[in-house]
Amino acid sequence: MRLASILPPVRVLTWCTAALPLAAHAEDVGKIYQNNCASCHGDDLGGGSAPSMLDDAWTLGGTDEEIARTIRLGSLDNGMPAWEGALSEAEVRALVVFIRERRNAAAQADATHTASGGPARTVAGHTYRVEDVVSGVETPWSMAFLPDGRMLITEKPGRLRVLENGRLSAPVSGTPAVLDASQGGLMEVALHPAFKDNGWIYLAYSGRAPKGGERDGMTTLVRGRLRDGRWVDEEKIYVAPEGTFRTAGHHWGCRIAFDGQGYLFFTIGDRGAQDQAQQLDRPNGKVHRIHDDGRVPADNPFVGTAGALPTIWSFGHRNPQGLDFNPADGSLWSTEHGPRGGDELNLVQRGKNYGWPVITYGINYNGTPITERTSAPGMEQPVLHWTPSIAVCGIDFYEGAAFPQWEGALLVTALAGQDLRLLRFEGGKVVAQHSLLRGAGRVRDVGCGPDGAIYAALNGPDKIVRLVPVP
Repeated sequence: MRLASILPPVRVLTWCTAALPLAAHAEDVGKIYQNNCASCHGDDLGGGSAPSMLDDAWTLGGTDEEIARTIRLGSLDNGMPAWEGALSEAEVRALVVFIRERRNAAAQADATHTASGGPARTVAGHTYRVEDVVSGVETPWSMAFLPDGRMLITEKPGRLRVLENGRLSAPVSGTPAVLDASQGGLMEVALHPAFKDNGWIYLAYSGRAPKGGERDGMTTLVRGRLRDGRWVDEEKIYVAPEGTFRTAGHHWGCRIAFDGQGYLFFTIGDRGAQDQAQQLDRPNGKVHRIHDDGRVPADNPFVGTAGALPTIWSFGHRNPQGLDFNPADGSLWSTEHGPRGGDELNLVQRGKNYGWPVITYGINYNGTPITERTSAPGMEQPVLHWTPSIAVCGIDFYEGAAFPQWEGALLVTALAGQDLRLLRFEGGKVVAQHSLLRGAGRVRDVGCGPDGAIYAALNGPDKIVRLVPVP
């Protein structure tokens, strides 16, 4: 058994300045709107002496930056006062998030939902229908297809099941015990690229500290094999350094991606300690890179950096729960939960800093600002950000034959947004975004099946569905 060689935390190694503290009297953005905007735009943003903000008819521009500029500088010709000086930059940004949230809620109320067994839909050149594959699963978190067509499904409470011919197996015996609390549990399942030859199956889960309290946990990786309904040959692949485990129940990350060259990439969320995402002696808030057997690659970016954990590939992440390689060019992509606003799609690159919590497009859940900055020197910008948050989760680049016009597009799941999105790229930028599963439930994971159909794991209702083409 080989365990990733991890340097113990020596000191708090911080790569850059932490998030700037904001005034202690920071106010809920809802109150800011009521005190400064509602008299003209209406209590519900539906309009009054000033136009409604629940449609997309923006007189002075409708991008986030244009809305912020209008709030800041006003427009005398349109009767809009300038709020620069009266509101901080962070409060202006919070108002943008608030407006986006209310606009999205109005749009959702008018949206047509997609249901299993419902009428066929045509989106981006393909007509499809949604079919139930299996129900009776409890909080399905991840899926993986075996070469013989069977499907592996993880259930968050700690069970691994096999789906064969529409029937769920009993839980596989012998899988590792997980810390099933809050957002933690048994999360990712992934097959080794050479599974047909070696039979390795990888699991990522919320693992308890080898030494510590009952609730001390951190993302842990193991691999094993499946034999006659049993989990066997288990090897520890990654265990965090002693002293870095946390009692928080959220932001575990837990996605896995193989690059086909013998390297395994995986994510750990900030575990509720946002400033530690910037500290290189802490594993949380990072994307990590190891060999498929747990060894640390000698060419990782922070190998040899005093105090830094050598497994780190990139840092400054909040809670990345989507991770996949683009088969067209080998680039690595992740989706990352923002706070309230600011979900991100990132192109993950060696040694780069993705900014959390120094920069963000989101605000605190209580409506108060986090930081005034959405950009800073030396910090990467997301390729795309969603405001309001759709709660992005698993992703997959489509490679099947059933939907040829979607080849190479990125499938992105949304929990709070209850949707499956199809993103098209040109020149490394997202040029189109389509909704495939609006209102079907909280979409946790997505994957292309051997039949070319698109499979999605839903939480609430808990089931697996698939999108199949209609001639």
